[in-house]
Amino acid sequence: MTEPGSGAMRASDADREAVAQRLRAALDEGRLTIVEYDERLQQAYAATTFGELEPLTTDLPAPVPAKPSPEVVKRERRKRKMVKEWRDWASVTFILVGIWLVTSIASGQPLFFWPIFPMGIWAAINVATMISGGDDKKSEEPDADH
Repeated sequence: MTEPGSGAMRASDADREAVAQRLRAALDEGRLTIVEYDERLQQAYAATTFGELEPLTTDLPAPVPAKPSPEVVKRERRKRKMVKEWRDWASVTFILVGIWLVTSIASGQPLFFWPIFPMGIWAAINVATMISGGDDKKSEEPDADH
């Protein structure tokens, strides 16, 4: 039986497609001419073993990961900010409700549920920020945290 790393092991369609995708990326990066790409692509789809696939990409460096667009970065930053705002809101709400509960128990009767005011105002601000998309000028500035 052959070892998994052996070049004599048979390649699957997925293996051939992975090599083809790497060759396409190399063509897009300008590392291969169209003629080289075509020759290697034909060899990749005709390959039956890993030993036939390996030489097709050995002279190519690992593909460079695509850099996210500024819009994606901005959207992710806005999302992280809103998650942090809601997490902060939940933490403070938990503390305020705890204070209300302790004071109600200490007084022997339920007191007016005063935490509703800071909770409601803060929640309304968070919802309004989510709807409006946040302060665009502020989100375009680089984060001091990063």
